[in-house]
Amino acid sequence: MQPLTEDQFKAALPAQVRGSVNSSLMKLINTTLSSSEAMESFRENLISYAAVMQDGRFKITHYINAVKYVSFKLLGSTNIAAYSKTFPDKIQRFKAEGVSDKDISSYAAAFNRSKLVNLIFAQTMVPTHVLNAPLFQQALNTQAELMMNSSSDKVRCDAANSLLTHLKPPETQKVELELGAKTDKTLDILRASTMELVKQQKELIASGARDAKSIAAGGLIIVRDSDQ
Repeated sequence: MQPLTEDQFKAALPAQVRGSVNSSLMKLINTTLSSSEAMESFRENLISYAAVMQDGRFKITHYINAVKYVSFKLLGSTNIAAYSKTFPDKIQRFKAEGVSDKDISSYAAAFNRSKLVNLIFAQTMVPTHVLNAPLFQQALNTQAELMMNSSSDKVRCDAANSLLTHLKPPETQKVELELGAKTDKTLDILRASTMELVKQQKELIASGARDAKSIAAGGLIIVRDSDQ
C-alpha cells in the first residue's frame, strides 16, 4: 500500500493549516498503524474528513488522533478499544501510574464526546433516505402488489392512495404578479382622461359646436405629471 504523501494531505486540508504539515508528521501518519486494513481506512479518512479543519480551531495533531479514533470505531471497535489503539502510549502510562480501568473508561467516553470527534462522526453519517433506499423501493413494490391483487377494495384503495402520495411528481412553482400601491398609474390616468373626453364630446355635439365626424377624426393627448 502506497503511503500518504505530504502533497496529498496538504491538498485535502484548508489552506490555513497546511503549514503544519511536514515530513515528520507524515512519517508519524504512515507508520502509526501496523494493520493494513486499519491503515487504509485511516489514510482515506484523513483526506475525506479534512473539511472539519476549515475554521482552523483544531491542531493538526488533534485532527489526526480524532480521525484515527473514528476509523477504529467505524471498523467495529468499542469506545475503550478505539481509545486504547489511538493512544497506546497514554494507556501504558495510565497502567504504570495505577489509573483504574473505570477512570480510563471515563477518559475514553469523554474523548468520544469531544467536539472534534463528533464533527468527524457527522461527516461519516449516511442520510437515512439514502441508507434505506432499497427498503423504500420494496415498500412501493408491496403497495403496488396490494393495489393490483388484493381481494379487499379498501386495501387496494389504500395502496393506490399511498402510491399516488409517494410517487407524486414535484409541483410546478407558480409565479404570481403582485400589483401594489406603487404600480404604474398610466392605466388610471388613461381611464380618467377618456371619461372626461367623452363627457366633453357629448356636450359639444349637444350644443352643435362640433359634429360626430370631426370628433372621430381627432386624437387623444395624455399629459402625465412628473410626480404621479
